[in-house]
Amino acid sequence: MRAMAEMVSFSVSKWVISRLTFWDVSIALLGLFIFSCLHESLTRKGPMMWPVFGIIPSIVFHLSDAYNWGTRVLIKAGGTFHYRGMWMGGAYGIVTTDPSNIEYMLKTNFQNFPKGNHYRERFRDLLGDGIFNADNESWMEKRQLAKHEMHSSRFMEHSFKTMQDLVHKKLLILLQKLSISGQCFDLQEVLLRLTFDNICTVALGVNPGCLALDLPDVPFAKAFEEATELTLLRFLMPPFVWKPLKFFGLGNERRLKEAIKVVHDFADKKVRDRRNILGNLSNQSDFLSRLIESENKQGQNRHFPGNFLRDFCVSFILAGRDTTSVALAWFFWLIHKNPQVENKILAEIYEILCHPQCRTQDDHITVFTEDGLKKMVYLQAALSESLRLYPSVPIEMKQVLEDDVLPDGTRVKKGARVFNFLFSMARMESIWGKDCLEFKPERWIKDGKFVSANQFKYPVFNAGPRLCLGKNFSYTQMKMVAASVLLRYSVKVVEGHSVVPKLTTTLYMKSGLVVTLKPRLVNNA
Repeated sequence: MRAMAEMVSFSVSKWVISRLTFWDVSIALLGLFIFSCLHESLTRKGPMMWPVFGIIPSIVFHLSDAYNWGTRVLIKAGGTFHYRGMWMGGAYGIVTTDPSNIEYMLKTNFQNFPKGNHYRERFRDLLGDGIFNADNESWMEKRQLAKHEMHSSRFMEHSFKTMQDLVHKKLLILLQKLSISGQCFDLQEVLLRLTFDNICTVALGVNPGCLALDLPDVPFAKAFEEATELTLLRFLMPPFVWKPLKFFGLGNERRLKEAIKVVHDFADKKVRDRRNILGNLSNQSDFLSRLIESENKQGQNRHFPGNFLRDFCVSFILAGRDTTSVALAWFFWLIHKNPQVENKILAEIYEILCHPQCRTQDDHITVFTEDGLKKMVYLQAALSESLRLYPSVPIEMKQVLEDDVLPDGTRVKKGARVFNFLFSMARMESIWGKDCLEFKPERWIKDGKFVSANQFKYPVFNAGPRLCLGKNFSYTQMKMVAASVLLRYSVKVVEGHSVVPKLTTTLYMKSGLVVTLKPRLVNNA
């Protein structure tokens, strides 16, 4: 009887299954999908984690406004949320803006949160084992070497003089031409050209000439920009997409390979040229010359291994090219929107010009000295406030080596990728107060002096052991450019021009910053 019952049951089940149509199964699966989505949306504080696709559909739906959407989600989630990527993709981790979490990752337990293989694998073709693509002992060795050279008085004097010459003998002459013609132009593009010429002169001892009056195409500069942008595309696609493209030399990966070859050939040639004039390097102050000279100090006669010098210089250029120029572009846009801040900056500049030690004359052109720039407290506050609202690097990523627990109680697993949203930090009342959305330089000044914020609340220049070695250099460069331009011109953004951030690892303005210049009536400018 039992065997007969089982046979009947099996027959009935088989009959039911045979009657199920494709649409019945589809409707059942759709119902399960909808139920999973509703359950997810009701129980999660962060963004929707879709079945199979994880966070990816949520990002795609908000791609045109990703930074602001991310900010809203983080505020709703209390500053931290878990995420996962597409099924089988292997991506998982957290997004956070909590300063205590950031301090833990960047300082307290620094060794457990390196850049990680995910980051280094994507940048290895361009940066090799350069300082910005290294972890652990390799990174420490390179940082100590860079710190020793960059903080030497000789290198600092060379950097400052290079900056002065480019601003007054190239940038201001170009701006004068554009002002006289009255034409609109992309200020972000001009600033990118300035900082590229500057960092190449400082790093390699060679000025590529991007800031010439006719704004020429420079093969090295063009290849460098293309190599950077195409490398960043690897972060937007899974390895099973970009790795086969690389292997077969197809699509963007083919263009990336070609661009990297131009960059590496240029840098390799400069390394060879410097080594060929080894006996005369004592007269050279650029970063590459200083590194090569350090190879043979005290008769050691040793050479850095492999592509060490090339990778070091390419990393150096990458760090110094985009960050300062992008920061200045957002600064000029904010000044345009806040004329009361511009008036206070001008008042400070005019006051400083009254002190002879704060300025010099070069061909009847007013040039600010280092002392003069250091006294520009309100300008530094305005630049810091601009960087707070629009950090040049809006998102930072770390990878977890071992299971850990962050200070806010969030658990992170080995291999997780942790994203720190700097852009969102500036927009959280819990971090910056109720006036967090305001452009308010005064928040950086106390008793007439500039007061720095806690670096983990304001990790614009990174923080902890990886604190940016070029922080002071960047401020000096930004202050010199901003003060020199504002002294001479009122920068006006063209009416109707859309200014929105581009979704990439550097916070470019998506459509540039199209402006016109109106000369100021200032004596001896």
